[in-house]
Amino acid sequence: MATTTTYTKETLEVPGATLYYEVRGSGPVLLMMPGGPADATTFRRIENDLAKRFTVVTYDPRTYSHSVQKEPVEDSQMVQVFADDVHRLLKKVAGDDKSCIFASSGGATIALDLIAKHAEQIDTVILHEPPSPSLLPNKAEARAGFDDVCDTCEKEGLFPAMQKFMVLVGVQGGPPQADHEPTPEEKEQQALMMGNMSYFFGRYIRNIGRYEPDLDAVAQAPCRVIGAIGAESNDSQLACAGGKRVAQIAGGEPVVFPGDHGGFDGKPKEFAAKLIDVLGK
Repeated sequence: MATTTTYTKETLEVPGATLYYEVRGSGPVLLMMPGGPADATTFRRIENDLAKRFTVVTYDPRTYSHSVQKEPVEDSQMVQVFADDVHRLLKKVAGDDKSCIFASSGGATIALDLIAKHAEQIDTVILHEPPSPSLLPNKAEARAGFDDVCDTCEKEGLFPAMQKFMVLVGVQGGPPQADHEPTPEEKEQQALMMGNMSYFFGRYIRNIGRYEPDLDAVAQAPCRVIGAIGAESNDSQLACAGGKRVAQIAGGEPVVFPGDHGGFDGKPKEFAAKLIDVLGK
């Protein structure tokens, strides 16, 4: 169930947008970067455990949920703008101190740009299953698939696009069944997710797919870069392959976290314990 950890709600003005973020706990800053169409509530089931060791910062990326985009962003610059937002958020919450980052899915793709440009802000960054065609040997084919999902959303609607996306990334079935009656906050989160999906399937996926990270800068970054995968993920899944490739670029083996692509939700206690252990090494 959702945690009851006390947290503060804050906003930050960035160029062209207002970011919503939450802060809980104490200790070194740990920023949690969600993938699209997720937001600050994505890591609710592990926040309580993490907040015992860290100042946990979660946020809504611009255009999502409570964050407001005031000026349009060029598609070719979406990843870079989202990464710059994180750079500014880290400056606000950590000042000149280094922070730890856990980046999930599309958030991990955005973190690649942050590493290349602002590694001085980072102590350790964990890139958990980035679904980035640029990391794959068949990147042209994967990019075409991402484009097709967005085209399908425009021509046929959200749910046909969603079905194509699930096939593309190798995910079977839908999200796991809830083990409890949704709380009011969880119901609100579900409603916000539906609103976020229009941007996710309409533009976000295409831009994530077309982004070319500076992998040399990532490999040479003066911070600890960790590629991570889920124990229940497999090589046929695009994001799992991305996590393994990032680990290779960083010069190590992928760290295996409990669960699958969303293990922080499916196996929260085990996932939080693993994350605390990895960051403590």
